[in-house]
Amino acid sequence: MSSIVSRCASFGLCALLSSPLMSQANDASRNQEISERFAKCDVNKDGKLTLEEAKGCMPRIYSNFSYIDSGNKGYVTIAEIQAIADR
Repeated sequence: MSSIVSRCASFGLCALLSSPLMSQANDASRNQEISERFAKCDVNKDGKLTLEEAKGCMPRIYSNFSYIDSGNKGYVTIAEIQAIADR
């Protein structure tokens, strides 16, 4: 294993090889932040964020609400927000 690490370091590939791991960590922390903010904004705790709930609490969700709520349900879920963020 140490020879792999030394070869990785000598060719400068460590950052390249670890980038998928860093990406997953960034995705996880982003999703955690979305979940925490969503929980604060979901005033009635129904698991759905309405346009009114997003208005003062999640401005980027508010300004893109109709795009995220593509089915015109009148609310968005954490999963929908995370799916948009994953793009």
